[in-house]
Amino acid sequence: MITSKIGENAGLIWNALQGGALTTKALKKATKLKEADLNMALGWLAREGKVTFEVADEVTVALA
Repeated sequence: MITSKIGENAGLIWNALQGGALTTKALKKATKLKEADLNMALGWLAREGKVTFEVADEVTVALA
């Protein structure tokens, strides 16, 4: 089921962010996720209030 895959991908993102905030580009590289899969998992984490976003020159994601 797709929701289980999104959850798995959210776990990859969560683990990658344990070392600190990353840009979405760096997060994509660290997790080796396709952009669509990365965005779905980030949406999942954002809805649960687990991540925060900062928009400057690039979007930076951090654990909430």
